[in-house]
Amino acid sequence: MRKRRLLIVGCGDVMQRALPWLTARFRVYALCRSTEQALRLRSQGVVPVRGDLDQRHSLQRLAGLAEYVLHSAPPPNTGNNDPRSMRLAAMLAQGAILPRGLCYISTSGVYGDCGGALLSESQPCRPESARAWRRVAAEALLRRYGRRSACRVSILRAPGIYAADRLPLERLQKGTAALRPEDDGYSNHIHADDLAHAACLALFRGRQGRVYHACDDSRWKMGEWFDKVADTYRLPRPPRLSRAEAEQQVSPALWSFMRESRQLSNQRLRKELRLRLAYPTPQTLLDRLGDQTAQ
Repeated sequence: MRKRRLLIVGCGDVMQRALPWLTARFRVYALCRSTEQALRLRSQGVVPVRGDLDQRHSLQRLAGLAEYVLHSAPPPNTGNNDPRSMRLAAMLAQGAILPRGLCYISTSGVYGDCGGALLSESQPCRPESARAWRRVAAEALLRRYGRRSACRVSILRAPGIYAADRLPLERLQKGTAALRPEDDGYSNHIHADDLAHAACLALFRGRQGRVYHACDDSRWKMGEWFDKVADTYRLPRPPRLSRAEAEQQVSPALWSFMRESRQLSNQRLRKELRLRLAYPTPQTLLDRLGDQTAQ
């Protein structure tokens, strides 16, 4: 029996975590730009497809290639749109065989600052940075593509992604400040393994044009997160600043993250995609790491 074909666009850390599950069920292709990346993908049971989302002519082989698509490639670093997703959607629409399902990993930054409110997926997008505007544009064009092509497009809005090798240790070692508790905002989290699993489930269980908050159950403020990581690794907790002090002392890019506060509901993720979180909160991982460092 012929395996269904799946294309990964943006085969970074999260999608590589999904590969064991995917290669057991699909013939997996992945867009790549370098020979080194192609060799690594082949060793993982993936068929590399050379191409670059910034070069339209290099994407010809994607037309009609796969029945399912996992798209996690970020937009460019400039502009208000996502020409990469635009080129991808245009090429997928040209094939004799059109994709049946597509999952796009976006960001919860599309909401902007919500003053710590608990949000469902019906919350309007009010991005406050060019980075977030580009994600809003990508979501909109992929939804339009889904309506035109009858491809079932699902969108995962992911917050801060963490794993044992994706913790803010460098920031803690540098002594970068956090906001004092009374000024601090809520941050949201998802373990990279859980995000990878959610993306796989969305291919089959996601509804047309549907948005899902790909986040865990935690309700932590940003400084609390840094404190817990610091305690696990026996590092000094970060110094705390007022909002006025932080705005003056930290970089504009870091301040754009620090100033936003929101809490995300994951009920739709649990009920519709039926995801069982392996890491219900970051504490699950931190407890394991703490046990290892104590040995």
